[in-house]
Amino acid sequence: MTKTILLIGAPVDSGKTRQGCLMGPDAYRVARLPGALADLGHEVRDLGNLAPRPCAVAAMDHLFELPRTVGWTQTLSAAAQDAMAQGLPIFLGGDHALSLGSVHGVAAHAAAQGRPQFVLWLDAHSDFHTPQTTQSGNLHGTPLAYVTGQPGFDAFPPVPHPIPQENLCILGLRSVDGAERAALEASRINRHDMRAIDEHGIKALLAPFLARVAQAGGALHVSLDVDFLDPSIAPAVGTTVPGGATVREAHLAMELIHDSSLMTSMDLVELNPMLDERGRTAQVMVDLCASALGRRVFDRPTPRLL
Repeated sequence: MTKTILLIGAPVDSGKTRQGCLMGPDAYRVARLPGALADLGHEVRDLGNLAPRPCAVAAMDHLFELPRTVGWTQTLSAAAQDAMAQGLPIFLGGDHALSLGSVHGVAAHAAAQGRPQFVLWLDAHSDFHTPQTTQSGNLHGTPLAYVTGQPGFDAFPPVPHPIPQENLCILGLRSVDGAERAALEASRINRHDMRAIDEHGIKALLAPFLARVAQAGGALHVSLDVDFLDPSIAPAVGTTVPGGATVREAHLAMELIHDSSLMTSMDLVELNPMLDERGRTAQVMVDLCASALGRRVFDRPTPRLL
């Protein structure tokens, strides 16, 4: 089934102190993401790169770039709501703070349509901190707390449509600190670490969640962080954690998502081209995105050696 896909560049680099993710959107374009999706028969519209709204929020010493991140959240929420009315948006990041806005916006659209919003979070980290619990002050570790309506986000836009915790699934966890662990254990969030993947396999963990989305008639937002993958195959991320998903495991997850026909929006986040090796991380992420949108294993050409 062909779709109208809107590529939205979100060069967010305010969610953490290590810079470089602002180059991510253009790296995806250079790695031929628009062409890869067009080759599958989709209509692809590249809407260019966004910029954050000016924001009068006061800075806080313990939080990095709070005003700029709030501005990005406002911009991306509005862009997400507009794009959802036109097709399937893919937000090209940019660090994971972009999901503060993208998920906020798609959830608002789902509520207006009378549909429950679900989120699949493919990440080494749970990103369930609040501005009060984060020790690093990096706001890219807070999106899931924000969109589920946790307290402490007074500087950010209100969350009129918080996502029920049971509508979230985090897959690939392997770096969770004490405060997040306690919050997760007290929550209803579906969460699977790499040991669970090792023991049961991707399909056994992901398929039941997708079945719940389908049964509820829900909208599915997929947020794919580079560090979901093992750094040996995707080094271009500032938060490398050994022991991540293999290429084949990640492709299987994407193929299951495509088979379900449930995905309504997507983030590609945390790509830092400054840390890449001849663009190979960008290419892996493009290939995974293509799998989520219909590329089959035997559709992929074998590159010729020059």
